Amino acid sequence: MTTPSPLPDPVVRMPAPAPGSGGLVDRHGRTATDLRVSLTDRCNLRCSYCMPPEGLDWLPKVEQLTDDEVVRLVRIGVEHLGIEEVRFTGGEPLLRPGLPGIVAATTALLPRPEVSLTTNAVGLSRMAPALAAAGLDRLNVSLDTLDRDRFKQLTHRDRLPDVLAGLKAAKEAGLTPVKVNTVLLKGINEDDAVPLLEYCLEHGYELRFIEQMPLDAHHAWTRAEMVTAEDILAKLSATHTLTPDVEERGAAPAERWLVDGTDLTVGVIASVTRSFCGACDRTRLTADGQIRNCLFAREESDLRTAMRDGATDQELADRWRIATLTKLPGHGIDDPSFLQPSRPMSAIGG
Repeated sequence: MTTPSPLPDPVVRMPAPAPGSGGLVDRHGRTATDLRVSLTDRCNLRCSYCMPPEGLDWLPKVEQLTDDEVVRLVRIGVEHLGIEEVRFTGGEPLLRPGLPGIVAATTALLPRPEVSLTTNAVGLSRMAPALAAAGLDRLNVSLDTLDRDRFKQLTHRDRLPDVLAGLKAAKEAGLTPVKVNTVLLKGINEDDAVPLLEYCLEHGYELRFIEQMPLDAHHAWTRAEMVTAEDILAKLSATHTLTPDVEERGAAPAERWLVDGTDLTVGVIASVTRSFCGACDRTRLTADGQIRNCLFAREESDLRTAMRDGATDQELADRWRIATLTKLPGHGIDDPSFLQPSRPMSAIGG
């Protein structure tokens, strides 16, 4: 058993935009090619690090993008702005009735983007075949414990069997690799790290631990109470041998480790303690049609109003380009002046 070395510096790739490419290029040399699209701010779980048990004030339906509006903006991203990857998020995207149609319309675009989904998997056992038929490439499932009572404590819902059934259905439908996203909280589910790793290794899922970020609705996050990447690696190394994966990371958020001398991996996304902002290639569209150039941005750019007022595709693309130019070099969590975004994760989209 070996103790992993400290996380290396993230590989930073800052490609220069090709003349006349018209892509989403910021002033720091980064090009956004990965689009995250929130389809709803609603969720059927109440994870303690995301929202209160009673839920939140949901967006009025009239403010949310329609299915056609979502598809139009995604199409503009792909055809005009060089988007290569599209991930649908929430809230919980499975709550969006038109989800299969939105996925099918996105996978029909040319050039075809890679299309994925982030979900809590409640209801996925029913939806997986339809999503696969629509062309969905893969998905990420949020799962923070395998203990049913602890799951209920964390989410205020007794739905662990549904989540595990959803994981199984996704794999059977060919939505692979199935990735599992886990957030560890001090004093609550820290002991789930090793059982989750062994469960994922056994079932062929790719586990990714994510440091808790300041995106909770009640703004109770503190760095002192966060389980860090180094904490996570220490827990895993107590029972497994971890070897750094030499494969180039690029803009991927997860630092990967080979487990027990095999080609099976576990990842750690150290968003707070080892930020990878210099390699960021993401742009975000909220469920109400706002462009966010960073997960922690304090400002948004409104595409919905312009679109409903008759803006052309080119005009909307130009607005998106301008929004990208103002992207800051980093999220600034370590800066004393850092302010948490007013919107929680459920309203921004992961």
